[in-house]
Amino acid sequence: MRGLFYSFLAYFLTPPGLVVLAALDSSMIFFLPLGIDFAVIILAAKRPELFWLYAILATVGSVIGAAVTFWIGRQVGEHGLAKLIKPSRLKRIQTRVGRSAAVSVAALAIIPPPFPFTAFVLTSGAWRVNAWTFFVTLACVRALRFAAESGLAAYYGRGILVWMRSTTFTVTVGALTAIALIGTIVSAVAVYRSTKGHKRNGARESRVTSPGRRTTKAKS
Repeated sequence: MRGLFYSFLAYFLTPPGLVVLAALDSSMIFFLPLGIDFAVIILAAKRPELFWLYAILATVGSVIGAAVTFWIGRQVGEHGLAKLIKPSRLKRIQTRVGRSAAVSVAALAIIPPPFPFTAFVLTSGAWRVNAWTFFVTLACVRALRFAAESGLAAYYGRGILVWMRSTTFTVTVGALTAIALIGTIVSAVAVYRSTKGHKRNGARESRVTSPGRRTTKAKS
């Protein structure tokens, strides 16, 4: 199981892979709870002198992934949110996301999973909150979170590396890998259905508009 884990995430346990993993972690499709946090901790434990670099790389990737999610939210708009977020959860999120709540919502990025931060980013995009304020706050909060994780990992690195050789770590990794695969597939299907439905509605609207235009020409 440990070999499966490292073959699956070997690339992510490198500086470039850390950026990619952080971007995927903030996206709508990829699903791996605490995946980026584990990657930051493992890398900082192995190379304590580079703990600051791993925090920066994770922050950069996280902002990139959140920017894509934010952009998708703007594209689908408020009406398209119901197809991407459960109605019960959407109502709770909308009560906390106001059009001027860029700072307060972005500050929630410091909370690790299972907090549904991606849904907040998506809703913020759909509600067109101030993008600059949102992402500056997001970058600062994520940097604080990853710096704390990498700093602690650098300090307690030896103990973490010993724990990685334990059975508990192997079982945890196996469970996370299974969750990642299932969650990613489910998320991808949901996004595909939503995008397909959005295009279908757009096509219907254009069909409704075109006959009216043709009728006007015939009358003239």
